[in-house]
Amino acid sequence: MRLYAVVAAGGFRRFATYRTATAAGVFTNTVFGFVLAYTYIALWDERPQLGGYDMSQALTYVWIGQALLAACAMMGGGFEDELMERIRTGDIAVDLYRPADLQLWWLAGDVGRAAFQLLGRGVVPMLVGALAFDLALPGSPWIWPAFLLSVLLGIVVSFAVRFLVALSAFWLLDGAGAAQMSWLLGLFFSGMLLPLPLFPGLLGEVARILPWSSLLQIPADVFLGKYSGWELLEAYAFQGAWAVALLLAGRLLQSVATRRVVVQGG
Repeated sequence: MRLYAVVAAGGFRRFATYRTATAAGVFTNTVFGFVLAYTYIALWDERPQLGGYDMSQALTYVWIGQALLAACAMMGGGFEDELMERIRTGDIAVDLYRPADLQLWWLAGDVGRAAFQLLGRGVVPMLVGALAFDLALPGSPWIWPAFLLSVLLGIVVSFAVRFLVALSAFWLLDGAGAAQMSWLLGLFFSGMLLPLPLFPGLLGEVARILPWSSLLQIPADVFLGKYSGWELLEAYAFQGAWAVALLLAGRLLQSVATRRVVVQGG
């Protein structure tokens, strides 16, 4: 486990070196947060308590989304492009023969990346939002660790989805299309544009059971105190179940891909 802790620390340091990109990301998240915030204000002025959120909660949801956008890689920007390029060039064969688990290696690096993005690109927009608007901040200190645990589970789910997408490059000539489809689905079904309770009928029911709801909707509701007691445990169980299922699917696909590389190499 020490090896993967070192990999995670390396992922954190790697993204910490991109100071200009981080500053640009903070600026972009903040500006987009204001655009969404004023859009939500207009919408909630017409429909108070829409989706079960009051105005303050809706605005808080906006800024939580901006804080988690890069950390949960809802629009990509994680490891997947690099992994697909290594598959395309054949360098993945070297990775598969290393005395380290491929999935855990990339997971550790992505957790390090997400930790930096949460601190580097998430904190400042959230602070700006709290200064500019009346946000519904937690009244209990216990909500903060509950929220961070939900965020961690969301990061793992996000990784697992993107790992599957990256491994598709073993069978596709170019995995860029699959990656783009993945982040479009993530952007929509995570609740980044609108909270999932606002989705009508069957679409809303389906959206809430898809894995992408673990990236933003569930952590945001934990932050807003929508879950408590058994409901909070059920929310964690939902995120954890998707994380385990997707990681196992990724491990199965990795095993198939490994056999393919071994056969071709032989």
